[in-house]
Amino acid sequence: MASSLTKDNAKQGTPVDGGKTFFGHPRGLAPLFMTEMWERFSYYGMRALLVVYLISGGPDAEKGAQAGGLAMNAVTASAIYSIYVAMVYLLALPGGWIGDRIWGPRKTVAVAAGVIMTGHLALAVPGQAMFFVGLALVAVGSGLLKANISTMVGHLYNGPQDPRRDGGFTVFYMGINIGAFAAPLAIGTVGQSVNWHMGFALAALGMALGLVSFLVGTRHFSPQSSVVPTPLQAEERTAWLRKGLIWTAVAAVFYGVLGFTGHFTLNWALVPLALLGLVIPITVLARIKRDKELTDTEQTKVSGYIWFFVAAAVFWMIFDQAGSTMSVFAEKKTNGEVFGLSFPSSWFQSVNPLWVMALAPVFAWLWLRLARRDREPSTTVKFSMAMVFIGASFAVFIVPMMMASDGSKVSPMWLLSIYMIQTIGELCLSPVGLSVTTKMAPQKYASQMLGVWFLAVTAGDCIVTLLSTGGADLSGIPVLAVEAAMAVLAGLAIYLSRKKIVALMGDVR
Repeated sequence: MASSLTKDNAKQGTPVDGGKTFFGHPRGLAPLFMTEMWERFSYYGMRALLVVYLISGGPDAEKGAQAGGLAMNAVTASAIYSIYVAMVYLLALPGGWIGDRIWGPRKTVAVAAGVIMTGHLALAVPGQAMFFVGLALVAVGSGLLKANISTMVGHLYNGPQDPRRDGGFTVFYMGINIGAFAAPLAIGTVGQSVNWHMGFALAALGMALGLVSFLVGTRHFSPQSSVVPTPLQAEERTAWLRKGLIWTAVAAVFYGVLGFTGHFTLNWALVPLALLGLVIPITVLARIKRDKELTDTEQTKVSGYIWFFVAAAVFWMIFDQAGSTMSVFAEKKTNGEVFGLSFPSSWFQSVNPLWVMALAPVFAWLWLRLARRDREPSTTVKFSMAMVFIGASFAVFIVPMMMASDGSKVSPMWLLSIYMIQTIGELCLSPVGLSVTTKMAPQKYASQMLGVWFLAVTAGDCIVTLLSTGGADLSGIPVLAVEAAMAVLAGLAIYLSRKKIVALMGDVR
């Protein structure tokens, strides 16, 4: 899945294992594939349960649904879900920094897998306090892993020109979609039909299997993956430790006072994190834009890139509501039965990866065929198409929302169709966005810019969090209509401004 693609920003090593291969690829690809697959299995399984668990027993729970959740309303559940996803992608930046400067990629991935497993185990313990502890641990672990495991895949090959490299990453990314597809079917079924906490425990088991795969396969990894590329000097380590302790103390005092005086509410945690998730991407882009060491051409390309970044933030703002707004609709207002067979609402979270696996080869063939005829759409046109598709998906969503307004339940085909439209948009935007980021990045920020691209996910999800905490009804038809119109208008703006954007892109096409 696109919201799961990771950056490859490491120096390259040389192949290992003396010529032995895994289907023509270095043998180290197998344990990395398994680690990523099980990590995605645990992540998407937990994500499929997250919102329905939060509203279980609460005012927005489906009648007859399993009890034992946290009894929150849908608005609060959506805000928590969105800030969680935002933090996963935001924490990929410090995760990459830790891999580059403190532990090296291999140790960082091992620690990350352990942290994720511990987080899922915490979620398996009943109680609101352990829930938030578990959620924080999974977010931290995912950020650490996301930024480093693809770097290790890159280390397996003999530089960027190795002809097996692209195929290796294709195999690796298959693990993402296999794990994402299987997780809601397994973890979702156990969590919704048997016991919520057994579902979270199953996610922990999945990550444990990923960690075992990683540790067993260690001997097949490139020695480069254990190297710390730019280790912190002693004075730098001291300075970072001092800053960390100061900010931790400030936060502890601030929230301690709020708690002691009885003024603390969940919004005191959600809103600052959401604002941070918006300020950091803006600050990072502004810092790059103001860098006087960049050439005029690089400065111009950064200006053009901002168009794509803003569009991507709007896209992910809608797309990631698959696990919140659409998850609540699936639970409350969608018929969970096909041909007389019942299934839990979490199964709908398997639809997107299924569509990705079905449609990605079609799009790859289509773009290649059009390119041979010199008719392949430009990057700006593909982005425009993506925005129109994601907007159209919510426009279509309004129809079943209206049909279910009288309390009746709609056919699951509505959600299957909406996910298909969103996946088409995803395939127009996500691979293209990754590619254009690498092409438009200033040489000085070649690696960091891929991290900036993922910050678009953070920004989009933080906007949803702020809307939720501000009282907006994300399941309301007016809000759906505004979001749909916003995306379509953004797509039209990019299309109408394509000549200006192309001029800013310079030699990038």
